[in-house]
Amino acid sequence: MSFLRRYLVAGLLVWLPLGATFLVINLLVSWMDTSLLLLPEAYRPDNLFGFHIPGLGVLLSLLILLLTGLVAANLFGRKLVSMWERLLARIPLVRSVYSAVKQMVETMFADKGKSFRKVVLVEFPRRGLWTLAFLTSEENGAVQQVTGRDVVNVYIPTTPNPTGGYFVLVPKEDIREVDMSVDDGLKMLLSMGAVNPDDGLAEAEVKP
Repeated sequence: MSFLRRYLVAGLLVWLPLGATFLVINLLVSWMDTSLLLLPEAYRPDNLFGFHIPGLGVLLSLLILLLTGLVAANLFGRKLVSMWERLLARIPLVRSVYSAVKQMVETMFADKGKSFRKVVLVEFPRRGLWTLAFLTSEENGAVQQVTGRDVVNVYIPTTPNPTGGYFVLVPKEDIREVDMSVDDGLKMLLSMGAVNPDDGLAEAEVKP
């Protein structure tokens, strides 16, 4: 039995990561292939070639993003985007969602952005229990005035699905910075602690 178990586990270690990777990539490719629906029906690859070619939607999606970026980066494009945003700003619910998502994307993808660039430890859900979290922002002017304390924005993801979680305002002195990359932090969360990076913990508090 120990002989069989040894080789069964070895086989699982080969196939499970490959299977999970294939499923994720297949899901992303299938989702991006829906961009082909933007083409006129007569010019869609399935109708032109008579069979489905996976991945063409990925190329089309990248091309759309590239062309959109080229247009939005010049003066005329910026004016169009500005007009579009002013139009959305007049729609009550839409303006709130659009502005929030835009600010989040700009912060996350900015070269000097600090969101989701640091892994920290916070005591959650109670004192004495520590959990991994991601520092999202260190600027909270209005909250600082109300609480009278220097607090930072922290996102505490759930495991094994990090897309859900909690947004918590934590005093700076109550968090600890971890000497760990964001990728390693995500691996640890996704594996429910089974994968432990070799990085140690930094004793220093998060610097302003």
